[in-house]
Amino acid sequence: MLTLPVDRQRLSSIAHSHHPIAAPIFGVNLNRLLRRAGRQPAARVLDLGCGEGAWALQALAHYPDGHADGVDVSPYALERAASVAAERGLAHRLTLHERDARTYVPDGDYDLVLCVGSTHVFGGFGETLVLAGRHVNADGILMVGEGFWQVPPTPEALAALNAQPEEFTDLAGLVDAAERAGWTPVYAHVSDAAEWDDYEWSWIGSLTEWALDNPGHPDAAEALTVAREHRDQWLRGYRNVLGFLTLVLRRI
Repeated sequence: MLTLPVDRQRLSSIAHSHHPIAAPIFGVNLNRLLRRAGRQPAARVLDLGCGEGAWALQALAHYPDGHADGVDVSPYALERAASVAAERGLAHRLTLHERDARTYVPDGDYDLVLCVGSTHVFGGFGETLVLAGRHVNADGILMVGEGFWQVPPTPEALAALNAQPEEFTDLAGLVDAAERAGWTPVYAHVSDAAEWDDYEWSWIGSLTEWALDNPGHPDAAEALTVAREHRDQWLRGYRNVLGFLTLVLRRI
């Protein structure tokens, strides 16, 4: 009997179903970041690695005459983004692009460019500042969310994240890297322990509940395994070691 291959993109979309922001940030803090971005009502917004579109859609709520483009490779996430946009009456102000964010043609004319939790797409934080920054107009804002070491990484954290110590820096190091690339923070938010815990338990719980509710699905057993593995990597590995910073950046 043939077993269908596990669709990791679909499992990831399921796991984010109860936390569509797809980053360890509470909605109230997302809104604060967007307010501090200070864009005009007709702002043009670009979300690179948009997932289910939570950041782009929330930006449109702040900028009532604006338009947003969302770019992601996951058809499941984009389908969900389109559905939520329609439910909120925002479908006419959101254009979704199923493609690699690296190949999205830059026009340098966006008022706000978002890349939160997706810097791996560009090869890291420094590369994101350069490549995502190409889309930002002269007076625009680049908002980037990136991990950092809260404390020196333990062997357990490195193993759980399949990372090398140099893959992340500390909080001050992220700010220094931004300034070396020609950007400076005008505001930032460091995710706290409650935000991290909510994000991780939501991710784990959504995937676990889906597997338990769909025992006959060919991916159910694998979904439970993925959820358990992720839980162990977090609890026994990088919890309270890896932090998350969202920077609101302007050109120097």
